[in-house]
Amino acid sequence: MTTQEEIKYQEALSRVKKIKGFYSHAAVYVVINIAIIYFNISNLKEGESYFQYKNFLTAFFWGIGLLSHGLSVFMPNWIMGENWEERKIKEFMEKEKQNKEMWQ
Repeated sequence: MTTQEEIKYQEALSRVKKIKGFYSHAAVYVVINIAIIYFNISNLKEGESYFQYKNFLTAFFWGIGLLSHGLSVFMPNWIMGENWEERKIKEFMEKEKQNKEMWQ
């Protein structure tokens, strides 16, 4: 495998790990929130409404975190632009090269 193919493979592997992490996060979100809802409904006293409880805050704020996680995984180019990481790496490498040349 050439160096270029190896780099592409590592990038693809990294992307797959990020997607897998998001799906794990989403699955935990669903399971935990279902458990919270079930627990609260099973502990309702007669005549009480589930909507009296403020237990939607966990799902709401965690949902915001899950949304931002999803955006960072599936839409990284939307915020930083295409190939942002590569451009930044080249920029740092060029600065390092200039610093070495300056001190020689």
